[in-house]
Amino acid sequence: HLRFSDWSATDIEILNKYMFITVKPALYLVNLSEKDYIRKKNKWLPKIKEWVDKNDPGATIIPFSGVLENKLSEMDETERKAFLEENKITSALEKIIVQGYKALQLQYFFTAGPDEVKAWTIQKGTKAPQAAGKIHTDFEKGFIMAEVMKFDDFKEEGSEASVKAAGKYRQQGRNYIVEDGDIIFFQI
Repeated sequence: HLRFSDWSATDIEILNKYMFITVKPALYLVNLSEKDYIRKKNKWLPKIKEWVDKNDPGATIIPFSGVLENKLSEMDETERKAFLEENKITSALEKIIVQGYKALQLQYFFTAGPDEVKAWTIQKGTKAPQAAGKIHTDFEKGFIMAEVMKFDDFKEEGSEASVKAAGKYRQQGRNYIVEDGDIIFFQI
């Protein structure tokens, strides 16, 4: 596996051009029967974990049941909640998404308008102009600044005006590195 080797910056630049699959981080999803997932037991799981620990140390393993997830997706919210509580289980989808984002070094930011809030996915370390470019290439070219508030601040304060009044609303320039969960209004 190429990802387990030590490479210089020059080596990495050259290797990145080839997009080798063995450089990519791995997330192991183990599809169990519905019965095994509910009872949280499977005779093969310890052996799979042992193999992963030996061959890809530190990699995440997530057991799930595709059959169960499909069944849950077809239930209405009340029925789904009752089923999960009755069986003392949770859906694995959220964990799969969160760990997938983490493994791929992804994060999201929000934009908002009067009628719509939208989440945009970007690589960690993305600067504000490049994040604006995810919305439209002209936004990156014409970027002036980003007006930023944290989602947690918005949730705590209750409104954009309250975030501003609390002094938690910031204007950021071209070098601002977008953080996970930022709510951004781009000025172009």
